[in-house]
Amino acid sequence: MNGFSRLLAVLLLTLAAGHPAWSADAANGKRVYLADGCFACHGRAGQGGAMNYPAPPLAQTKLPLAVFRIILRTGPKDMPAYAENVLPDQDVADIHAFLLSLPGRRPTQDMPLLNQ
Repeated sequence: MNGFSRLLAVLLLTLAAGHPAWSADAANGKRVYLADGCFACHGRAGQGGAMNYPAPPLAQTKLPLAVFRIILRTGPKDMPAYAENVLPDQDVADIHAFLLSLPGRRPTQDMPLLNQ
Protein backbone atom coordinates (compact mmCIF):
# COMPACT_ATOMS: atom_id res chain seq x y z
CA MET A 1 0.00 0.00 0.00
CA ASN A 2 1.53 3.35 -0.98
CA GLY A 3 1.61 6.40 1.32
CA PHE A 4 -1.49 8.03 -0.14
CA SER A 5 -3.53 4.82 0.06
CA ARG A 6 -2.44 4.31 3.66
CA LEU A 7 -3.36 7.92 4.52
CA LEU A 8 -6.76 7.52 2.87
CA ALA A 9 -7.42 4.24 4.71
CA VAL A 10 -6.50 5.80 8.06
CA LEU A 11 -8.67 8.82 7.28
CA LEU A 12 -11.70 6.67 6.47
CA LEU A 13 -11.24 4.53 9.58
CA THR A 14 -10.83 7.62 11.74
CA LEU A 15 -13.92 9.31 10.38
CA ALA A 16 -15.92 6.10 10.79
CA ALA A 17 -14.78 5.64 14.39
CA GLY A 18 -15.40 9.23 15.43
CA HIS A 19 -13.31 11.33 17.78
CA PRO A 20 -13.71 12.64 21.28
CA ALA A 21 -14.50 16.33 21.35
CA TRP A 22 -11.71 18.60 22.52
CA SER A 23 -12.08 22.03 23.94
CA ALA A 24 -9.63 24.03 21.85
CA ASP A 25 -7.53 27.00 23.00
CA ALA A 26 -6.42 29.22 20.09
CA ALA A 27 -3.93 31.15 22.27
CA ASN A 28 -2.15 27.92 23.20
CA GLY A 29 -2.39 26.84 19.55
CA LYS A 30 -0.49 29.97 18.51
CA ARG A 31 2.17 29.27 21.14
CA VAL A 32 2.61 25.65 20.01
CA TYR A 33 2.52 26.61 16.28
CA LEU A 34 5.37 29.05 16.83
CA ALA A 35 7.33 26.92 19.33
CA ASP A 36 7.24 23.79 17.16
CA GLY A 37 8.37 25.71 14.07
CA CYS A 38 5.25 25.30 11.92
CA PHE A 39 5.70 28.94 10.89
CA ALA A 40 9.02 28.16 9.18
CA CYS A 41 7.17 26.56 6.25
CA HIS A 42 3.58 27.75 6.64
CA GLY A 43 4.27 31.37 7.67
CA ARG A 44 3.60 33.20 10.94
CA ALA A 45 0.07 34.02 9.80
CA GLY A 46 -0.54 30.64 8.15
CA GLN A 47 -0.14 32.26 4.74
CA GLY A 48 1.90 29.42 3.24
CA GLY A 49 5.42 29.42 1.93
CA ALA A 50 7.94 27.35 0.05
CA MET A 51 10.61 24.88 1.04
CA ASN A 52 11.21 21.95 -1.32
CA TYR A 53 7.65 22.42 -2.61
CA PRO A 54 4.95 25.02 -1.91
CA ALA A 55 3.83 24.68 1.71
CA PRO A 56 0.07 25.22 1.73
CA PRO A 57 -1.56 28.14 3.48
CA LEU A 58 -3.26 27.06 6.69
CA ALA A 59 -5.11 30.21 7.77
CA GLN A 60 -8.86 29.57 7.69
CA THR A 61 -8.20 25.92 6.85
CA LYS A 62 -11.18 23.99 5.56
CA LEU A 63 -9.74 20.73 6.89
CA PRO A 64 -11.83 19.15 9.64
CA LEU A 65 -9.88 18.55 12.85
CA ALA A 66 -9.79 14.77 12.26
CA VAL A 67 -8.16 15.20 8.84
CA PHE A 68 -5.78 17.89 10.13
CA ARG A 69 -4.68 15.52 12.91
CA ILE A 70 -4.04 12.67 10.46
CA ILE A 71 -1.92 14.92 8.26
CA LEU A 72 0.14 16.01 11.29
CA ARG A 73 0.60 12.38 12.35
CA THR A 74 1.63 11.08 8.90
CA GLY A 75 3.68 14.01 7.60
CA PRO A 76 3.08 14.07 3.84
CA LYS A 77 5.92 15.02 1.45
CA ASP A 78 8.79 16.71 3.37
CA MET A 79 6.70 17.62 6.40
CA PRO A 80 7.79 15.86 9.58
CA ALA A 81 5.33 13.47 11.21
CA TYR A 82 4.37 14.44 14.76
CA ALA A 83 3.68 11.44 16.98
CA GLU A 84 1.19 11.87 19.82
CA ASN A 85 3.96 11.76 22.44
CA VAL A 86 5.59 14.75 20.71
CA LEU A 87 2.43 16.70 19.85
CA PRO A 88 -0.55 15.62 21.98
CA ASP A 89 -4.06 15.61 20.48
CA GLN A 90 -4.98 18.61 22.65
CA ASP A 91 -2.15 20.65 21.09
CA VAL A 92 -3.30 19.56 17.62
CA ALA A 93 -6.82 20.78 18.43
CA ASP A 94 -5.38 24.05 19.79
CA ILE A 95 -3.28 24.63 16.64
CA HIS A 96 -6.37 23.93 14.51
CA ALA A 97 -8.33 26.51 16.53
CA PHE A 98 -5.51 29.04 16.11
CA LEU A 99 -5.47 28.53 12.33
CA LEU A 100 -9.24 29.00 12.18
CA SER A 101 -8.87 32.26 14.13
CA LEU A 102 -6.52 33.77 11.53
CA PRO A 103 -8.00 36.18 8.98
CA GLY A 104 -6.88 34.27 5.89
CA ARG A 105 -5.83 35.75 2.60
CA ARG A 106 -7.14 39.12 1.51
CA PRO A 107 -8.65 39.48 -1.95
CA THR A 108 -6.31 41.24 -4.39
CA GLN A 109 -8.79 44.08 -4.89
CA ASP A 110 -8.19 44.98 -1.20
CA MET A 111 -4.46 45.53 -1.87
CA PRO A 112 -3.90 49.02 -3.32
CA LEU A 113 -0.40 48.25 -4.62
CA LEU A 114 -1.80 45.49 -6.83
CA ASN A 115 -4.57 47.68 -8.23
CA GLN A 116 -2.58 50.57 -9.67
